[in-house]
Amino acid sequence: MSTRDTSPPNKNNEEAFLDVKSSAGGRKWILREGDERTALAISQRLQLPEIVGRTMAARNISLEAAEHFLNPTLREAMPDPSSFLDMDKAARRIADAILADEKIAVFGDYDVDGATSSALMLRYLKSAGCTKAGYYIPDRLKEGYGPNTDALLKLHNEGTSLVITVDCGTTSFEPLQAASDAGLELIVIDHHAAEVSLPKAVAVVNPKRLDEKSDQLTQLAAVGLSFLVCVALNRVLRDDGWFSNERREPNLKNLLDIVALGTVCDVVPLTGINRAFVHQGLKVMGQRLNPGINALGDVAGVDEAPGTYHAGFVFGPRVNAGGRVGKSDLGVRLLSTSDPAVAREIAEHLNELNRERQTLEADILSAAIEQVENTDHASAACIIASGEGWHPGVIGIVASRLKERYNRPACVIGLNNEGTGTGSGRSFTGVDLGEAVIAARQSGHLTKGGGHTMAAGFSLETKNLQDFTAFMEERISAQIAEKSIEPTMIIDGAVTTGGANMELLNALEQVAPYGAGNAEPRFAIANARLGFVKVVGTDHVKCSIDDGSGSRLDAIAFRCVETGLGHALLNHNDAPLHIAGKLRTNTWQGRTSVQMIIDDVAQVW
Repeated sequence: MSTRDTSPPNKNNEEAFLDVKSSAGGRKWILREGDERTALAISQRLQLPEIVGRTMAARNISLEAAEHFLNPTLREAMPDPSSFLDMDKAARRIADAILADEKIAVFGDYDVDGATSSALMLRYLKSAGCTKAGYYIPDRLKEGYGPNTDALLKLHNEGTSLVITVDCGTTSFEPLQAASDAGLELIVIDHHAAEVSLPKAVAVVNPKRLDEKSDQLTQLAAVGLSFLVCVALNRVLRDDGWFSNERREPNLKNLLDIVALGTVCDVVPLTGINRAFVHQGLKVMGQRLNPGINALGDVAGVDEAPGTYHAGFVFGPRVNAGGRVGKSDLGVRLLSTSDPAVAREIAEHLNELNRERQTLEADILSAAIEQVENTDHASAACIIASGEGWHPGVIGIVASRLKERYNRPACVIGLNNEGTGTGSGRSFTGVDLGEAVIAARQSGHLTKGGGHTMAAGFSLETKNLQDFTAFMEERISAQIAEKSIEPTMIIDGAVTTGGANMELLNALEQVAPYGAGNAEPRFAIANARLGFVKVVGTDHVKCSIDDGSGSRLDAIAFRCVETGLGHALLNHNDAPLHIAGKLRTNTWQGRTSVQMIIDDVAQVW
């Protein structure tokens, strides 16, 4: 998970903040500005600190929307589930299966959104009195993404009469047709792009269906959509008189911790209903109702109230580790169990798999950087690295690291000994990587390929790697030239080391939760000097910042030793620097202080 700035890509004509035209990270700094009158009005009407009003105005929050933004409630944000096409059909069919004691299987994806969607559906079904609810998560390496014919027919042969796909299924035409022909009924709950035709199913609930009348909810994560299905299903079961003194109606709000986890990790915009899901879900997460999430926190040493950081960078990677390098169903098993002992065992296993994933990632990243540096790829418009045996489960993460290192879109390809390869790519604002990959597939350079603006996945024959590389270079170069794109970093304002205090953090906490669509504020400290500077861990740099305002600020820059940022910090020679980063609390041995997470630095000219 990462937080994205939503600023326009073309910033060439904007003035560089603090005159930083090219930082150590190769980026131009741009000030995120908002309407001053709106900022003042928000501060005055809601009696908020000025910094909160300015931060909200800079994120295009209007005066009318400000109060709901600060206190998002499900009551105000929730749509009527029945407003979705096929929602009532889906709820009715699932309710009938529960009433008739049919065998139901939830078929999910192996990432965090898929795991949380599957676990959410399972927890609801069981709490609603379904006695025959199971799940199926395909193996990433053997089966790939989404429903496949063999798996669906296997479920049918085992007595399953209804399969509910979550976070997948919209474009699985052949598998769903084969399963339907065999007599298996299917319901699709998905949020991925749809085509003109829909797969064979009882119902397809997808806000991105081309025949949906409204596009307001297209940014839902699959887990959020699954929650709305549960709301609709609960309403049908209530109307059917299914609940009684012996069979109590489930408390849907208790499932919001899972919804918050999947929503944050899927990096959907935290606005509207998504913001309400996460805002309320983090409260539920703090109540420690889910044994699986509790176990993840325990093995990771989390001893504070969970926030979006913990969801995205502590819990999410561990849940993901099962699908990346271990057993694909571990995340679902963890989040759906009610047994704390089982949860602890699975969480410890996922923690070990996450360490394995980190080692794989580090090895492949090192090899990819060496490959790029020893070729002319370092100056290419699109970074492409490939290697024999590179694990498909971590190439997406490596692509993201290369993108951050070189400030260019990056694709990483794992090749096998069968003459084929699996690739994953990441981009930055302004360059549509998905469009380029789809064009490469249509041009015959790829066997499979798709994605969206910021990320894409594909498969190719090894013999076509050189042609694919040339095609992507031409396509991405054209995009960059046409839009005059240059790497930028968005800054919310300047602070002093003395002003970077708990009072400021407590004020800004009102604007949280942060994520895509509501970027965590980033501040710059001007004309600062570094005190101690040292390498910690394997490639992090820890230091202290002194800007002459009377106090020092502790800071750390992650994964940077071999980058321009790391070189600038380690070789500062006591020269003044402009330093940009995010402010976070740091708790150590019972003491809480403010720490800056450094994103970039620049020389003072």
